[in-house]
Amino acid sequence: METISRSAPEKKPARRFKITSIEVLCAILLIAILGQSWLQQVFDVPALRTGSTVFVAVCVQALPFLVLGVLISGAIAAFVPARVLEKVLPRRAGAAVGVAGLAGVALPGCECASVPVARRLIGQGVAPAAALTFLLAAPAVNPVVLVATAVAFPGNPEMVFARFAGSLATAMVMGWLWAKWGKLDWIAERALRRLPEVQHGSRWKTFAETARADLVEAGGFLVLGAMIAAAMNVLVPAKWFGVLGEQIVLGVLVMAVLAVVLALCSEADAFVAASLTAVPLLPKLVFLVVGPAIDVKLFALQTGTFGKSFALRFAPVTFVVALSCAVVSGVLILGGGV
Repeated sequence: METISRSAPEKKPARRFKITSIEVLCAILLIAILGQSWLQQVFDVPALRTGSTVFVAVCVQALPFLVLGVLISGAIAAFVPARVLEKVLPRRAGAAVGVAGLAGVALPGCECASVPVARRLIGQGVAPAAALTFLLAAPAVNPVVLVATAVAFPGNPEMVFARFAGSLATAMVMGWLWAKWGKLDWIAERALRRLPEVQHGSRWKTFAETARADLVEAGGFLVLGAMIAAAMNVLVPAKWFGVLGEQIVLGVLVMAVLAVVLALCSEADAFVAASLTAVPLLPKLVFLVVGPAIDVKLFALQTGTFGKSFALRFAPVTFVVALSCAVVSGVLILGGGV
């Protein structure tokens, strides 16, 4: 008699609990709430009170704009196909650069989101000069960033116009330079392949995942920037910032390098710059124009997306162009920032 052997059902592997940044943040908040009285005693020092006030002020002011920015970025990634820009862009590279620069006003996104969008545009056949112009313009001249700048500098509305002019000029000059001298050989082959479009059924998932990832990443840079701003206000003597005001060239160079190193999100950098009260307006403008154009995280993203050969050429030129455009727009609109 034939027997039928039944194998025991396979056990599904137990799901391991993974600690993410959200769990860490919740744990820190819980500890802060439970130990509130003890923390008040520890931080009952004038310098720490000043630093904590600056830190909280920067975070609270910037967070709504950061959230709005990542929501718009997620919506673009999920619901705006790359072929939309491809259809509206002129075939001539020079004219396409101008249109792509102005498109950054209507299609906002943070620096991290603009790199994959530019990659998608190139993969869809858009001229690299136009795609790279959009990469630089979108995180710098969009309404979210401009409104955040206006809120951060309520007594200096000219900062909004100076930032818009400097950033748009940076994007368009870089686009025209690439159209004139850029070579496709500098871009990695993987960046030139056509990318699949987001499927209709997964658009809301793409929106949620993109917004969540951008918020976690950009939020981390916001907190880091707020901590550094608070530390600079407390630890760095005020006379040091006074030197930057007296020696405007030194102030411009220091703030340009600081923008590259801090790598802040463009939706939040205006509040960090505004917190440095002793620094004149022109160096602050340089900080706001250079940061969204090139910083350490953007260099890493560009290297991974477009290749090392591209990044080593594009990043240094972008730094020089952004610095120059910021100074010119500052002298013309801010009167030198004094």
